[in-house]
Amino acid sequence: MPEGLEVEIYRRAAVALVGRRISRLTVDDRIAEADVADALPGCSFQAARRIGKLLLLDTDGPTVGLHFGMTGRIVVDDDAPIEELVYGSHRDDPAWDRFVVDLVDGGRARVNDPRRWASVTLDPDTSALGPDLLALTADDVRAAVAGRRAPVKAVLLDQRRIAGLGNLCVDEVLFDAGIDPRRPGGELDDEDVVALHRSMATCLPAMLARGGSHCGSVSPDVRAELPPCPRDGANLRRAVVGGRSTVWCPSHQR
Repeated sequence: MPEGLEVEIYRRAAVALVGRRISRLTVDDRIAEADVADALPGCSFQAARRIGKLLLLDTDGPTVGLHFGMTGRIVVDDDAPIEELVYGSHRDDPAWDRFVVDLVDGGRARVNDPRRWASVTLDPDTSALGPDLLALTADDVRAAVAGRRAPVKAVLLDQRRIAGLGNLCVDEVLFDAGIDPRRPGGELDDEDVVALHRSMATCLPAMLARGGSHCGSVSPDVRAELPPCPRDGANLRRAVVGGRSTVWCPSHQR
């Protein structure tokens, strides 16, 4: 957290900045490039875009790249589109404001991050990122897994393959598609790829509409309690796959 779905929620909130001019910045230089504070005052926001987990705020000067790490949130004009992250703090402490944009009209946008894992860059290079999680084709999924010996869970977490998928989203789409997260990506046949793409095309927008990556069948509560699989009643399993805690059903995920 936040995954690409949360950053899409942030992007929608950041649209409120378009057409507004920056008066001054307060920047924690431990998360931002050295020239951020000098380059942006006086600039106007032109657009709010996203690719994967990266929020891109275009101005009539440089483009601002915001990556939120595990615990970063954006707040625009005192409106937090996500009040609290599932695995983050439940407090909004002003001491955690790492990037504050004061606007000429009196408004304000800020990135609040208790762990200081967020980052702010100018004109970020996005060329290494794969296609975005909300705009995938079946061919994109096929290309992402083709020839890969690593577990499909690890392949899908690789932002160079598909941008924006995180731990919760990957477990969800694999659960829905009936694919064992430990299977080598290159062993998925065309039927598997079609099923995986279908799950991405249906599960991800549905989770976004419900509030984010924590709103799927393999929710944080399910991950903590490991109840019987809601699909077939089998005992869910938990293990580390691709370096991440992974929950799956050994019965219907093959």
